[in-house]
Amino acid sequence: MDEIIYTILNDSSILVLFSIIGVSLYILGKGADILVNEAVGLSIRWGISKMVIGATIVSLGTTLPEVTVSVLAAIKGNPDLALGNAIGSIIANTGLIIGIAALVGTLSIDKDTINRQGNLQLISGILLAIASLPFLSKGPEGRITQWMGFIFIGLLILYIVGTIYWARKFNGEIASEIEGEESSLPLQLIKLVLGVALVIFSSKILIPSVEITAIRIGIPQSVIAATLVAFGTSLPELVTAITAVKKGHGELAVGNIIGADILNVLFVTGSAAAVTKEGLLVPSNFYKLQIPTMLIILVAFHIFAKNKNQVITKLEGVFLAGMYIVYLVLNYIWI
Repeated sequence: MDEIIYTILNDSSILVLFSIIGVSLYILGKGADILVNEAVGLSIRWGISKMVIGATIVSLGTTLPEVTVSVLAAIKGNPDLALGNAIGSIIANTGLIIGIAALVGTLSIDKDTINRQGNLQLISGILLAIASLPFLSKGPEGRITQWMGFIFIGLLILYIVGTIYWARKFNGEIASEIEGEESSLPLQLIKLVLGVALVIFSSKILIPSVEITAIRIGIPQSVIAATLVAFGTSLPELVTAITAVKKGHGELAVGNIIGADILNVLFVTGSAAAVTKEGLLVPSNFYKLQIPTMLIILVAFHIFAKNKNQVITKLEGVFLAGMYIVYLVLNYIWI
C-alpha cells in the first residue's frame, strides 16, 4: 500500500503534489475535528468531568495529527519531519493561534490553569530544548534518543494522572461545546472510528507528498515540517480556539493550546523518538531558529498570561502572531 502511494506521488507534478498536500491537510483537520467531538460526547455520556475532558481528551484529540505524522515519519526514517512538526506545532499553537484568537475576541485567562499547566507548558519547552543539546546524546550532533523518548512518555502518563487528580480534587470544570444534536452511542462510536481512520489515512499520504515535494524544490524537510505540515496539523487547535473565543469561552481556547503544547513535547516527540532505535536527529539549523523561537514565544506567552488583567490583549496577540510570521519568513530565507 505504502509503495503504491509513493509510486503514484513520485510520478505526479509539483502542482498536483501541492494540491494533494492541501487536501490531505484538510482531511487531517476534519478527521481530528470529528474525533474530538465524539470523544467529548462519549465522555459526557459516561459522566466524566468537563475539566478532565478539556485537559486530557480534547488536547489529546487535537494533538493526534501531530502524533500520527511524527511517528509515521520517524518509522519511515524522516526524523527531520518528525521533530520539525512537533516544534513547529508548538510555535504555531502559541504564536499564530493564540495571536489570532486574541484578535478575534476576548481571550480570558484562568489563573489556576496558568499557575499549574502554564508552568508545565514552559518547563516542557525548556526540557525539549535541553534534550536536543548534543552533549546528552554523546555525539557530535544533537539527538533525542530512544531512551529520552521513553522518559517523555513516562512524564506524559504522570501529567495525565496528575491532571485527573487535580480535576477531581478541586472539582473544576472546563466548558466545552459540542456542535450538532446528540447522537446514539453506536453512531458516536462509528464516528470516532471514522475520525481515527481519516487522520491515519491522510497522514500516510501527507508524509510522502511532503518528502517528494521538498526534494524537488530543494527545501529541507525540516523546514517544510516546521512550517507547512506544522500549520496543517495545528488546524484542530486553530478551529477550536476561534470557535471557543467567538462563543465566549476564551479560557477553553487557552487551556487547549497549553495542553497541546505539553503533549507536543511529551506525546509527539516522545512517541516519535521511542519508535526508532536511532532516535530523532536534531538538524543544525534548529539551534539558530526553531528552538530559540519556540522558547521566546513560550516565555512571551507566559509573561502575557500572568498580567494583572488576566486577558491576552489584542496588542499582545499582534506580537505573538507577528513573531510567527517573522519565524515563517526566516525559515525560507535561511535555507
